[in-house]
Amino acid sequence: MRIEHAVATFVLALASSIAVAANVSESLKPSANEVLLLQSRATGVQIYTCSARKDDPSKYEWTFNAPEAELRDASGKRIGRHYAGPTWESDDGSKVTGELKSRDNGPDVNAIPWLLLVAKSNSGKGVFAKTTSIQRLDTAGGKAPADGCEAKEAGREIRVPYTATYYFFSPR
Repeated sequence: MRIEHAVATFVLALASSIAVAANVSESLKPSANEVLLLQSRATGVQIYTCSARKDDPSKYEWTFNAPEAELRDASGKRIGRHYAGPTWESDDGSKVTGELKSRDNGPDVNAIPWLLLVAKSNSGKGVFAKTTSIQRLDTAGGKAPADGCEAKEAGREIRVPYTATYYFFSPR
């Protein structure tokens, strides 16, 4: 039974890996030396703050602050959370913090971009302790309002709903 389970898990991971690779640009693909470790659906918000523009402090814009989302497995069971850092924390206690490697606007102009991140730090002994790359794909929502904000709103925070699928990769 254990061997059958291991083979089934491997085949599923391989099939998922191939499916993921087929749908994204080359710049968003993880290293050929990595394999899919975990796939998770995220539901939450992207948090923005109204602040002065860096290039023109007399004008204001929505500036990204942090994500806040729950991570769920294919059956819908909560398996962790995603928050500032960016950090992904598993319910098993492990964590990974990522650093942007590349981005693509993705097919939905009304959604946050698709990303490839590399692990900057890992902790714990669970699933995220082994993660070396993270993809954010299949995004919906999450973009800051296009019309910006005004000085009278400085410091105001908004929470924009989003969903995404995160793919976590580890060394072969």
